[in-house]
Amino acid sequence: MFDKIITFSSHEDYVNLKEDHPVPIKTNIPDWYKKLSHSPTHRTAKGCMPFLDTLTTGYTLKIPTDLVLKHNAIVENQRTTLMVSALTQDFSSNFNDRDNAQVHPVSQLGNECPYNNKNKGLAFQKILNPWIIKTPPGYSCLFLPPLNNADDRFSIMSGMVDTDTFPLYINFPIIVNGDKYPVLNTVLKKGTPYVQIIPFKRDSWKMKIKEIEEKDLNSKHYYYNLDFVYNYKSKFWNKKSFK
Repeated sequence: MFDKIITFSSHEDYVNLKEDHPVPIKTNIPDWYKKLSHSPTHRTAKGCMPFLDTLTTGYTLKIPTDLVLKHNAIVENQRTTLMVSALTQDFSSNFNDRDNAQVHPVSQLGNECPYNNKNKGLAFQKILNPWIIKTPPGYSCLFLPPLNNADDRFSIMSGMVDTDTFPLYINFPIIVNGDKYPVLNTVLKKGTPYVQIIPFKRDSWKMKIKEIEEKDLNSKHYYYNLDFVYNYKSKFWNKKSFK
């Protein structure tokens, strides 16, 4: 029985379209990973449960409308980045459209932030998110680019939000991968997964540092290596569920 529910709310017209709804991120496992094989003589990431957990933990948001991204383009004799949607605002919700653009100026991150250099010193465009996200009391959400499966053209800036109390839309500044694409003219297609959402319970922690006794370490290595192919999966891994 599930007593923890994450709720995604949007305008009824958009919800009823049943397109590009948030989904468990496990529905977006990349094809290259699915094609991997794993055996005692051919060990790959397919047998690594920590890697699989990154691909299956949480939920994903998808880009809700085609976005034309022109990065480091010359417009009226100035370098700039533009992100344009052909959408006219038909919903009482939160979308990138022809008249609705948001940016973060580089000054918000200061001169030494590496994101500014990667984004070629240009303003950071924002993808507007039409979903209000709500979690139970005491639970927040970590928002980050899809782990081990990010788009190679751009990524969002990661962040945490107390989604149990925050009542508004959460929008996502993006960093263009200027290391690979100094100049970019592309379409970020509707339906492209671009955010991984991991809900978590807020707790207070205290750090402790201690020495480990060599005999304890040796016994743990011995126990771990008895089943060297699927040792972590069979001895330590716990199944997670996101529906």
